[in-house]
Amino acid sequence: MATFSIDRTVPLAPDEAWRRLTRWERHGDTVPLTRVTARPPGPGRRGTLVVARTGAGPLAFDDAMEVTVWQPPRGGAPGRCRLEKRGRVVRGWAEIEVRTDPGGRTRVVWREELDVRLLPALLDGVLARSGRLVFGRTVDHLLRRP
Repeated sequence: MATFSIDRTVPLAPDEAWRRLTRWERHGDTVPLTRVTARPPGPGRRGTLVVARTGAGPLAFDDAMEVTVWQPPRGGAPGRCRLEKRGRVVRGWAEIEVRTDPGGRTRVVWREELDVRLLPALLDGVLARSGRLVFGRTVDHLLRRP
């Protein structure tokens, strides 16, 4: 299993950072050959199914995830979302946390654990670095655009 985290401090209110990060369909904007859908459509909630389809034709695969924790930030309390990855190829989990730091700024922490079927554990370090790069770019993109 490859584990990594992404940490950002942003000039947004916590609820706005949360809204941007949990617009699931936009997560594919920066990942080549990837389209993301969510069921049911609209604002997320516990039980939402998010599917990232990556690839082309017969070489495509689904990264299926279910939202198992949905706690938007409220009244100074941090927001937390957990997705359990349940695809045939990609397993693991992702957590998004949005909170106010002691200086009053909004802090976003994205943690992820990935297990890619048939990929030997020897490559976990490469997978973690790649994940940090790809998901870091996605987080930056989502937080920059309303």
